[in-house]
Amino acid sequence: MKKLATTIFSLFFFFIITTAQTGPRVLVVNAHPDDETSFPIILYKITHELKGTVDLALITDGQGGFNGSELGSVYYKLNLTDSTVGRAELPRIRKKEMMEAGDIMGFRNYYFFDQRDDYYNLNPVPYVSGQNWDVPFIEKKLDQILAAQPYDFIITMLPYAGQHGHHKTAAIMALRALKRYKGNHRPVILAGSTYLDEKPEDFTMLEGFPETIMKKNAPSFYLDVATHFGKGKQVSYKVIAQWVIAAYKSQGDMQENPLYKGDKETFRLFDINDDTAIPKTKQLFDQLTKSGFSSNQ
Repeated sequence: MKKLATTIFSLFFFFIITTAQTGPRVLVVNAHPDDETSFPIILYKITHELKGTVDLALITDGQGGFNGSELGSVYYKLNLTDSTVGRAELPRIRKKEMMEAGDIMGFRNYYFFDQRDDYYNLNPVPYVSGQNWDVPFIEKKLDQILAAQPYDFIITMLPYAGQHGHHKTAAIMALRALKRYKGNHRPVILAGSTYLDEKPEDFTMLEGFPETIMKKNAPSFYLDVATHFGKGKQVSYKVIAQWVIAAYKSQGDMQENPLYKGDKETFRLFDINDDTAIPKTKQLFDQLTKSGFSSNQ
């Protein structure tokens, strides 16, 4: 009888867990800890308001983020601006910071690929070609993740020309993984960004990488994060972005010059998506717009 009761409870618990998460299932593919600060509000709203799930695949180990760590060095009592110390300590520190930020946004799983975060440059070729990163390993990991989870959406950073070479490569790796995908539940892949000095609609493709072509005649999708709500209209969703950015104590330049500067998170469809991607994405953004707080509150 006790065994039967335990079985019934287990089935009931499983039912509660599986039915509680009825929202969108999202995989974010990024290069560095803190890249998700380019679009944190959509991730927060998906998990908190739409009851969806967000998993993060992180390609590099983050060891290259030792510039701008003067105050972070004081906080952690380590000379993180020294390249030797920074490269030794930052992979551990930045993973911890990212998981603290992920707790705010409601991330479920973290997949660490631990490729070397070598230095800032704009050229993706050394990474895509396998010269600097273990591309077969990255491809295998991404294939396994996509095969194991029925994701509805994949989100990457927009791989425009002025973007970090690591960021471009992460987007390319995600696009190529989707091209290889043979499952029945094909996710929609989006490029996301939030910058004041950028016009995502002007981007058509990253030269030399045809997989990055954007879908013609597909609309851009926007998430308004600057509209104020609540008593006295003093609060906006940008507060969430500040919470997330504040988790990265080792990255002092983020506090002064955060990636997150715009009033709208912007998302665009890559051409690899089929025609069903437009109505699927529109439905997602309709749900996001209607969920949570509004200017009328």
